[in-house]
Amino acid sequence: MDYPKTAADVLRGVGGKDNVQSLVHCATRLRFVLKDDAKADPTAVRQAPGVITTATAGGQFQVVIGNEVPEVYQALEPLLGTGSSAATGGGQRTNLLSRFIAMISGIFQPVLWIIAASGLIKACLALALNYAWISPAGVNYSVLSGIADAAFYFLPVLLAITAARYFKANEFTAVVIAAALLHPTIVGLFPGIGAPSTTESFAGIPMTLMVAYSGSVIPIIVAVWVQSHLERPLYARIWAPVRRFVTPMVVLLIIVPLILIAVGPLGTYVSLGLSSAIDSVFGAVPFVGGALMGGLWQVLVIFGLHWGLVPVFINEVGANGVTILAAPVFAAVFGQSAAVLAVWLRTRSAARRQLAAPATLSGFVAGITEPAIYGVNLPLKRPFVFGVIGGAVGGAIIASGGTSSNNPAPPSGLSFWPSLAPQGGIAWIVIGALASIAIAFALTVVFFKEPADGATTAAADAPGEHADGTDVRSPLDGTAVPLSESPDAAFSSGLLGHGMTIKPRSGAVFAPFDGTVVTLFPTMHAIGLRSTAGVELLIHVGIDTVKLGGQHFTARVESGQQVSAGDLLLQFDPEAITAAGYDLSTPVVVTNGAAHAVVDTVAPGPIAHGDPLFRTVAPGQAEPESTAAAASAAPAAR
Repeated sequence: MDYPKTAADVLRGVGGKDNVQSLVHCATRLRFVLKDDAKADPTAVRQAPGVITTATAGGQFQVVIGNEVPEVYQALEPLLGTGSSAATGGGQRTNLLSRFIAMISGIFQPVLWIIAASGLIKACLALALNYAWISPAGVNYSVLSGIADAAFYFLPVLLAITAARYFKANEFTAVVIAAALLHPTIVGLFPGIGAPSTTESFAGIPMTLMVAYSGSVIPIIVAVWVQSHLERPLYARIWAPVRRFVTPMVVLLIIVPLILIAVGPLGTYVSLGLSSAIDSVFGAVPFVGGALMGGLWQVLVIFGLHWGLVPVFINEVGANGVTILAAPVFAAVFGQSAAVLAVWLRTRSAARRQLAAPATLSGFVAGITEPAIYGVNLPLKRPFVFGVIGGAVGGAIIASGGTSSNNPAPPSGLSFWPSLAPQGGIAWIVIGALASIAIAFALTVVFFKEPADGATTAAADAPGEHADGTDVRSPLDGTAVPLSESPDAAFSSGLLGHGMTIKPRSGAVFAPFDGTVVTLFPTMHAIGLRSTAGVELLIHVGIDTVKLGGQHFTARVESGQQVSAGDLLLQFDPEAITAAGYDLSTPVVVTNGAAHAVVDTVAPGPIAHGDPLFRTVAPGQAEPESTAAAASAAPAAR
């Protein structure tokens, strides 16, 4: 992938750097908060090299790229003209849920991978301890345990940094607030794990001490949020010569006691209550909880809402040492991965195999399923549904065995055994994992259906496809004239392909056959289609209409969409385009004429959409057209 080019194309598609309020990236996608969503062109963004798809959720414009998203993110930073394009508060939000999801992804994503790395070390260490491969009294265990626990113990410090960036607060002040909560003198005031809470007094105010703040999430996020609202007005009102040190001094003296007196106990109650509720559901009907998590996780991933559960995973580990909520998610990951594996084996499309192969490895090994979901399973629909079914069944089995995970990071094949084996019945774990894989794989293999854009799909059963060639019908109402009469020399000479020209009498473009939208130009003046037999057709509305920049055009389909003959593709305003000084003559040409020669063109005269326009035949059945530049017709379209 050409990362700078992809970054430039994406930035242009979202409306330029002046339209970017903030940017952060997760494991597979760029997450923009835009000042004006209307300025973004999703179709243009999806046409950037390496972009799988786009989505709008949680107050963010999300660009799904896959495993190479960090490189594209790095290429975007200098284009944005900032030292760091980390997520910040503000921007266009729609509701409380959107703001919450944006906040969670912005705060947790930068620390997710160090948590994943530490969690994997912790999981492997637990597995080694479980099988007596290491002694808990030895130095080796102490050193490895310290390495594994550091990210979790000092999690408030890590979150202080990311929260300060998100809320636009001073990072060093936020870190000191977190460090104060973890300082040995303050930690020594708290009761041990499992001991009843105690009450002390600070400045005459009762202070309930429940559990120490190591590994906590809610208190530090609230603390930095309060800090962001406190330090700005303080800084503006304090005498200039002393404001740089008086402001953080006042903030520390107010916020740290506030957390200890009020926010900490409240946050602890919320965290413990949430963990208790989860435990009760999984304790009473574990298979229901497991089925819901295993089945719905990938649906949440599509909308980016899975971020809302990341703090819950971490809180569970902090409160109980394990998370029962994350265990069934392994089945969700394996289900989608197995479905895309089945597509890889069943499809006859070389392009789809190229997508399915790395998506399978990414899902099974790293737990990254977005390439599988967006690139293969979701567009095909059935594999995604079968992956959800497999995940639900496998998740129910895993949860029924009382299995939990000691790793709050995203589940993956690498962390599967060390995360789950020490925490539950091995038989349940293995059966659940195999069930999710087997069900999703088998259903996809049995019920897989090659879509219309498959390169080797037999075309004999498709409307307009027959042994003698492909019937291309008129996409417009108007007057058919020979292509040689087109006002554009590139088309009239046949350089871009052979076909016909239509002078429209209405402003609608319809599909001339069953097939797939291969290219939809950002300016919507031209569209490229591929029939079920592989005929590639370019419909170019007007001459030089690209200069209108999309004005007076409206797309009714998207790139990659499957269409049937007669489906509405585009709409345009003939009067406005003509008034702007443009000729509406519309060439309709076959751009891969070496494989599909044009024959039997209609006689000049009135024509309605759906009427026969011309026919294509395979080489040898007719004299092939000479179109050396036909393959470049789409990029050259004007």
